[in-house]
Amino acid sequence: MNKLILTYSKSTLLTVVLGTFLIIQAPNVYAENNLSAREIMEKVDVESRKSTDSAFTRMKLTTCKYGLSGGKVKCAEKARVKLIENAQINTGEGNQDTKSIAIILEPSSEKGIGMLSYSYDDSDRDNETWLYLSALGKVKRISVRNSDDEETESASIFGTEMTTEDQETGKLDDYTYELLEFGTFRGREVAVIEATPKKHRISKSSYGKTQNWIDTERLITLKVQMFDKYNNPIKKLEVGKVEKINDVWMGRSLTFFNTVSNRLTNMKLEAINFDMDIKEDFLTQRALTDQAFREKFLKDLRKQAK
Repeated sequence: MNKLILTYSKSTLLTVVLGTFLIIQAPNVYAENNLSAREIMEKVDVESRKSTDSAFTRMKLTTCKYGLSGGKVKCAEKARVKLIENAQINTGEGNQDTKSIAIILEPSSEKGIGMLSYSYDDSDRDNETWLYLSALGKVKRISVRNSDDEETESASIFGTEMTTEDQETGKLDDYTYELLEFGTFRGREVAVIEATPKKHRISKSSYGKTQNWIDTERLITLKVQMFDKYNNPIKKLEVGKVEKINDVWMGRSLTFFNTVSNRLTNMKLEAINFDMDIKEDFLTQRALTDQAFREKFLKDLRKQAK
């Protein structure tokens, strides 16, 4: 049964909805069972796929330069706001891969700009992303960073502080994991796990390592600190209010902070629908360039969501 869930009263990988995880074990159970950092992340990865299983999402992305005012983070300039629709499905062997498409609805000057992403769990297979600029009528392929290939580049998602690398899932074999500690964060029991890219991955990554605060009751990531290859903190992600929607735990609001440029992007869910009938034929480059083809599928998804 399809359901439309309004997660807040105002009008945010894409992909992608980040931080949707579920678990029934407490941190002391992890300790007693001697689960490794890798095993914890495997559980997180399995549960996170629930948020990309035939999901149709409407989100708002707000980006601005930020500063502190009264001890609170606030935009220091007029924010740039984009309203986006995103459709995604799990595919491949064991539904371990993900295909998604995100289309800008507002502002009108950017309407029709879209991003198509194929995410593969296999570490030997690079993810694929295509960006369509409606004003130019041109599709540009965006690939992972690779020092041996000058034609490819990682990129921000629609000019935000989120990048194609930030929306990746799977590929656990690309990293080594270390359990740094158990503790509390915002009143929740957490495991802090450090992920370091392996040699074959380092040239494709913007980060030298990440530290992840995992809610061990719900297995949702509450915070991520990203570091460059010189161990300098350069970016962080904080997850806002966590809600359980159709038996899936997810963050209603995600904020990416670029601590080098002092810019942030907040992603807020306006609505999410699960168990949608999303045709794989829709998740192709044709949907980026052919407006009539794209709208036919989107109208059907909007109708299902009602």
